[in-house]
Amino acid sequence: MTLAINLMLWGILAALAVVAATRGRIVLQQGVREGAVDFLRLLPRIGLGVLGSGFIAEMLPRELIGPWLGPESGVTGIVIATLGGALTPGGPVVGFSIGAAALKSGAGAPQVIAYSTAWALYAVHRLLLWEVPLMPARIVWLRAAVSLPLPFIAAAGAMLLGKP
Repeated sequence: MTLAINLMLWGILAALAVVAATRGRIVLQQGVREGAVDFLRLLPRIGLGVLGSGFIAEMLPRELIGPWLGPESGVTGIVIATLGGALTPGGPVVGFSIGAAALKSGAGAPQVIAYSTAWALYAVHRLLLWEVPLMPARIVWLRAAVSLPLPFIAAAGAMLLGKP
């Protein structure tokens, strides 16, 4: 599966390079340059996040993770994971590292899916620091309200599909 995903990503990259090349050599060169700069800037963050998730996974007490977020925790675990996702500050390196660490420590896939979905949709710090100051509050709260069931729907879908 990993090989298939890697091949698909390389194929998409090649297709994008061909499209850029058809638009001109300068477009291709700028795309490569900007992509390389972004890659070099993000690589240390991703590496630190992956290493950090390993440390977090080893430090998380497995005797607490299993009962509260394990596969047998059910709806209670999904609620806890959803609240945790909503309250987790930081960007993708933080959010996904915590999710990966929880999986390594015995959390269930539906619970981690609920966590990452809640983190992505309505992390409280983003609502208060970015969305409310930049958009009308009514729109922000309406968006948050209609997003509330989505972590639960995603977790239920994972349960229906079986163990990923």
